[in-house]
Amino acid sequence: MKAIIEHEDKKYSVDLAKPIDISYPLVPGAITPKCFWAPNVEAEPVRAHGFVGSTVEGGDVNFYDVKFNPHGNGTHTECVGHIAKVQHSVQESFDQFHFIAKLITISPRIIDNGDLVIQEDQITAALGEELYDAIIIRTLPNSIKLKKIDYSESNPPYIEVACMPHILNKGIKHLLIDLPSVDRESDEGALASHHAYWQYPAFSHDKKTITELVYIDNVHQDGLYLLEMQVTPLVLDASPSRPVLYPLHIM
Repeated sequence: MKAIIEHEDKKYSVDLAKPIDISYPLVPGAITPKCFWAPNVEAEPVRAHGFVGSTVEGGDVNFYDVKFNPHGNGTHTECVGHIAKVQHSVQESFDQFHFIAKLITISPRIIDNGDLVIQEDQITAALGEELYDAIIIRTLPNSIKLKKIDYSESNPPYIEVACMPHILNKGIKHLLIDLPSVDRESDEGALASHHAYWQYPAFSHDKKTITELVYIDNVHQDGLYLLEMQVTPLVLDASPSRPVLYPLHIM
């Protein structure tokens, strides 16, 4: 299924039959990517009044209660409600679900305190002069081992706060990254990059989102993609999500 897309006076061809799912599945009881000391995803059959929601246990249907943490288990999308003093739902951040996106790959650098960070000049060079609706940041080293990792207490790489003004100047509405957070794991609650991206509290970007813990296989090259954002309609500041990419070709 092929389509022609017109965007900002440019035309692109895209094959909608070749999606690239960059989300991690939520697998109950299994070791799947998690962070910030979140427990594993849990799923238990409902048991009530002689009913059991498990066909393996003799029930007529599978009918499970599920427990997970939107920020700590798997791929998730969050809105300014993550840091705001008033409630915002990630569902309110979307009035469309398809965006022109650029995939970039960056090797975080070691700074004086030993942290690994993505720095401003790396973002500037990778984005170039064009404007995009969204960026997807893949960090190196990138390995299939990331599909089974607990980032808790590992102080994973993050984005230097100085990057955020450049990202905002590019008109980017949706920032996706393969790390647990755009901020340091433990920063005494500063969440500086989150605040800078949403410009909170001075100005709240309630239509901008951050998606964390995506996975992009190395076989997929940097460049332009059509991004489809699939987000579970959970009315919270964050929700499990399934970003899907389709390679774009300029006509």
